[in-house]
Formats: sequence, structure tokens, C-alpha cells
Amino acid sequence: MPHTASRYLAEGPRVGIRHFTYEDGAEFTARARESKELHQPWLFPPDSESAYLAYAGRLIEDRTKAGFLVCEKDGELGDGAIAGYININNIVEGGFLCGALGYGAFAHAAGRGLMREGLNLVVDHAFGPMRLHRLEINAQPRNTASLALARSCGFRREGFSPKMIYIDGDWRDHERWAITAEMRASG
Repeated sequence: MPHTASRYLAEGPRVGIRHFTYEDGAEFTARARESKELHQPWLFPPDSESAYLAYAGRLIEDRTKAGFLVCEKDGELGDGAIAGYININNIVEGGFLCGALGYGAFAHAAGRGLMREGLNLVVDHAFGPMRLHRLEINAQPRNTASLALARSCGFRREGFSPKMIYIDGDWRDHERWAITAEMRASG
């Protein structure tokens, strides 16, 4: 379903970002099913309507989360086609002002630079209107695409955490990457 540019929170030359809606379920789950080979073993986005409704509900209703869809502008699949998603989880206010990023591209958009553009828009939005100070990315060491995206958007590697996150039936090691508002401003 095409979405108008007026619904975007921020726009770049090729993509816009906007919040998840419940109405995005059919398109999101179709893209997730088409992208299983790309995502696994790293990601398991919802691929059924009921799973999507629960997932989107957490992003829409929980103040400690913010979900963004990266949408193509005038893309080959139509204006507003969902290219991927970026979530800010575990948002902490007060003296911390931090959140943890998670993201995934859909197969039709992979390798085209759309997620880099989208992630830069989300980072700017997080440090601007959301007033966060720090964003973190935790990626498995063999997930070279995710690590390359973090690096290309100015995140710095801060460390390694063994058995950090439970994914696909096991505790997985992760590299920790972060960026602060000051790094972004000087950057």
C-alpha cells in the first residue's frame, strides 16, 4: 500500500522513515517471508498477521520502544514500499537518554544503500526530536552486513559481549557499537 511523503518523519533522497502502523501487517509479513534466507540466522521478524500485530503493538504502545519503517520513495516496488525496519528498544530517559537499535533490510532492498540512508535518518531523529544522547547496536560477529552498516553510519566498536542475547535457541556473542550526539555532531 503506497504511503504519502507527508507521513514521513524524515526524508532522504531515496527513502523516508515513518512509524509502524497496524495496517502495515500484510506488506511487512510478505516482505519478511520473502527475506527469510537473508535474515536467518540473525533475525526472525514476524511473518504472520498475528505475530505482526503483537510485534507492532509493542513498538506502538510501549514508551521504551520506537519502531521505524524505512520506505522507498519512487522505488521499483512503488512509492512507499517498505525496504526495511529500524527499532529503538530499551529507551531509558533521565540521565542516560539511550536506546538500543535493531534493524533489518528486506531482500528486495538489500545491498542498495537504502538502510544506510534510513539508519542515518533514524539516528538524526533520535538525537533531534527524541532528544536521546546515545544509541547502541549489538550485532553478532559473523553478521558482516550489520557490522558494516553500523560502521558506515559512524558507530564505533566499544567491545565484545560473550553469550549476550538469546537468539535461535542459543546465547549468542555480540559486538557492541555505539554513537553519541556529540560524535554525530562532529562527524
